[in-house]
Amino acid sequence: MTGTALIVGASGIVGSATASLMAAEGWSVLGLARNPAAAPGIHPVRADLHDPGALRDALSDLRPSHVVLATWTRRPTEAEMIRLNGQAVRDVLEALRPGGSVRHVALVTGLKHYLGPFENYGTGRLPQTPFREEQGRLPVENFYYAQEDAVFEAAARDGFTWSVHRPHSIVGKAVGNAMNMGTTLAVYATLCRETGRPFRFPGSAAQWNGLVDVTDARQLAHHILWASTSRAGADEAFNVVNGDVFRWSWMWERIARWFGLEPAPFDGMVRPLEEQMAGDAAVWAEIAARHGLAEPDLDRLASPWHTDADLGRPIEVVTDMGKSRRLGFLRYQPSDDAFLDLFGRLRADRLIP
Repeated sequence: MTGTALIVGASGIVGSATASLMAAEGWSVLGLARNPAAAPGIHPVRADLHDPGALRDALSDLRPSHVVLATWTRRPTEAEMIRLNGQAVRDVLEALRPGGSVRHVALVTGLKHYLGPFENYGTGRLPQTPFREEQGRLPVENFYYAQEDAVFEAAARDGFTWSVHRPHSIVGKAVGNAMNMGTTLAVYATLCRETGRPFRFPGSAAQWNGLVDVTDARQLAHHILWASTSRAGADEAFNVVNGDVFRWSWMWERIARWFGLEPAPFDGMVRPLEEQMAGDAAVWAEIAARHGLAEPDLDRLASPWHTDADLGRPIEVVTDMGKSRRLGFLRYQPSDDAFLDLFGRLRADRLIP
């Protein structure tokens, strides 16, 4: 099955992977972003999600059969993010409504569905792990819930099916992304190698010793395509991870080896990347100039605040993929390959030396 897909957030870590996959599978792909990048097989659509008038103008002549919502905007408080991100979803679906073409909408959220928003992240009474889709919402406000509600309301009104996709930490390639663990760790490792600093795990003992899983952006893209075109995926919410589990005590050594580093022993101390990298903008600019890298702006590559949130959690976090498996999604991605493949792509594109 193919059709016309509108990817909202096409320049992001999830949107770019999904757009590339669907274009390769023969779909007509419309890539919406504030500043869409040129990409093979993807028609750029320039629009600001927070300018309803401009958004209506940009979407008025488009007739997508499928919509992928893979973007959000960060603000200082959860209340602001609820207002802004919920409204953006409503505005996209309202702008497409007159055309009557939409058959399915896929919304990408994440494990904050179970862990709570950034303001209360990983605190209070949390569901038991592994997280399962039937565990439902926490009794706190969350912009993911606002986005879901906007999709559910539009689906009931306009008659399309929907799917919700909840990845764990996403490993993938995108410049300027707000939540990018893989590239953040690649930049951190490069800084350690180039400056002689110890390559220290920045997070908690619970994360170092406990089991964890992650989500390759390509795995998530395949899951979105499956749910969007399968009867089994219609009107369902899913966890999406690679299908394996690991401990950071094992993965950290593999990452270090790829960069030619010896990992520093873990002493149980949390050393947030946001603090370690706080003064590294000029250092990275010098490294970029010396090696002829394509991106000298550290802030466009690394998101240490978000990686700290994941690696600093005081609890073990794993997710259950049983629902997807039972309904027919059987794809698997080894997580060490996800990281190492990403590092190779970053080097090939001159984003790291």
